[in-house]
Amino acid sequence: MLIVKATPDSEAGVMPGTELLAAMGAYNEELVRAGVLLAGEGLHPSARGARVYFDGRARRVADGPFDAPGELIAGFWLIQARSLEEAVEWVKRVPNPDGAQSQIEIRRVFDAADFGEALTPELQATEARLREQVGGRH
Repeated sequence: MLIVKATPDSEAGVMPGTELLAAMGAYNEELVRAGVLLAGEGLHPSARGARVYFDGRARRVADGPFDAPGELIAGFWLIQARSLEEAVEWVKRVPNPDGAQSQIEIRRVFDAADFGEALTPELQATEARLREQVGGRH
């Protein structure tokens, strides 16, 4: 997962201009042509979101906005890369036409093998069924 960190502008709801939208569209097309793009979306500012905090059985909801834009997420791509190095190479190609300071974090998504024996055959079957149902929505 390529996690686009928020900036003060993205948290203020500043929308990208035509140049950036066009550059991102071309980049997304490149990801699709390479067969690596699984999903990708931009996110509204944290002011339009909420957090749910867990403490045992208790739940507490806090409405946004949240502090520290650099720790918040403004968007993401989910790609299928063969290695961290390949993912880094894709991130290096993300457009930044206005030269603004920003960052993208790269994180590996767990797959079934990562869970070992804890993911029993029954749990694997349930997971496969759910993935199939979600996949059928598109």
